[in-house]
Amino acid sequence: MILDRRELSRDFERMFGRQPRIYRAPGRVNLIGEHTDYNDGFALPMALDRSTWIAAAPRADRKLVVHSRAYATTCTIDVAGEAPEPSPATHSWIDYLHGVAAMLETGGADMLIASDVPIGAGLSSSAALEIACGCALLDLADRPVDPGALARAAQRAEHEFVGTRCGLMDQLAACFGRADHALLVDTRSFEYRLVPIPSSIRVVVANTMVRHGHASGEYNARRADCEIGVRSLVRRFPAIRALRDVSIADLESARADLSDEVYRRCRHVVTENARTIDAVEALAAGNFESFGRLMGESHASLAGDYSVSCEELDTMVALAERLGGVYGARMTGGGFGGSIVALVDATHADRVREELGRHYADATGLEPDVWICRAGDGVEAIHASHISPL
Repeated sequence: MILDRRELSRDFERMFGRQPRIYRAPGRVNLIGEHTDYNDGFALPMALDRSTWIAAAPRADRKLVVHSRAYATTCTIDVAGEAPEPSPATHSWIDYLHGVAAMLETGGADMLIASDVPIGAGLSSSAALEIACGCALLDLADRPVDPGALARAAQRAEHEFVGTRCGLMDQLAACFGRADHALLVDTRSFEYRLVPIPSSIRVVVANTMVRHGHASGEYNARRADCEIGVRSLVRRFPAIRALRDVSIADLESARADLSDEVYRRCRHVVTENARTIDAVEALAAGNFESFGRLMGESHASLAGDYSVSCEELDTMVALAERLGGVYGARMTGGGFGGSIVALVDATHADRVREELGRHYADATGLEPDVWICRAGDGVEAIHASHISPL
């Protein structure tokens, strides 16, 4: 259900006794280019038309008093106090806010948070929360909101407060998303290019409703494998800074220097970068069959070489690929559960949504959340004057 921002404003007034400002940042779905962003590579995300919303008002002290609808709890953080050590095994949603506030060195605020981005679905609810919070804190302090700087601050918050060594793709998508466009993101330079999504296709997202708890630790392990690979490759190719700089020929020539596991991790990243560039060209040319084939190759690489898929994701992808009108499908996000994304002919989208949900439920006993989504806009501040009187 799409969130009602007027209701959110009313709830804030009841809880905190004053009128808030409203802020919003979207989740994202990554069409292709998975686990490339922390390797200085390319990715093709699009901001979703689902967002995390924050109603907020400034405080005179440096405390954050935050109520989360999703978790039905209120937390108070003294952002002037000493930061806790990150603990990936126990980290809480509040760590994302604490980290962003510390990175930005802002004042305090009362906040009410609500979201229609599913949590744990691989759609970057965490980055949506970070970017919405950062925008709110900067705006309430009458400081300019530099989207690029905000994205980097949010990434640092994940590294230093949450303990997840994520790349920058999710935060960039939440900041720079544009309606009806995907973003080709260069995660080395932080440059991006808007890529129109033709009206003749739809993006269908399907949540497997599975969330495997070891994802954060495995994510960090994959990044460590890539770094081991780079350290080995640079002995042969001194100009290499990251896997972004490695060709498949380079990788094959150094295969004997790498363990089989590290080789396969590197092979996924190197081939995924190439697939992402090819996919952008296919989309621009209206060659949706080629785009779909590249999505399938991406999923096979993620499941095989990178080992971040799971039975439920594989089942959902296989079911989607059998449906008429589906050009291609793949897992999206960090993996180990979450969602798939499918590129679908617009005239078949409603049928695909219904059949995919039914077939997955029959196969697994789980009722998936399947929806046809559109590319949305990035972060924004919506001042109280833009909301009709309460």
